[in-house]
Amino acid sequence: QVPLVESGGGLVQTGGSLRLSCAASGRNANSYTMGWFRQAPGKEREFVAAISWSGMSTYYADSVKGRFTISRDNAKNTMYLQMNSLKPEDTAVYYCAADYRRSPLATMTTGMDYWGKGTLVTVSS
Repeated sequence: QVPLVESGGGLVQTGGSLRLSCAASGRNANSYTMGWFRQAPGKEREFVAAISWSGMSTYYADSVKGRFTISRDNAKNTMYLQMNSLKPEDTAVYYCAADYRRSPLATMTTGMDYWGKGTLVTVSS
């Protein structure tokens, strides 16, 4: 198990910014591929972004490319999602995820092994 705890969600106006954090614990937490997913009301969960264990590789959904930036600080066992130019359609519960696999990030958009409980992001119009 890799306990994951998200923070940083909240209410923001269209065009605003938020930074989400995901704190991972466990012996090898900084060796996992990690990512962010989101689920809007009435919709299925969707992939947002992923980052390799080293932080050298990242991958984004087309809907957030150029607006969101994923990063990680392995010394702190923490992953981040900087969200800029937010839109009402970004409103969702955002979930942090981790996976022991080191597969190409594009192959991990359907899900990962471990999940946090989520943090709500609401973008008002």
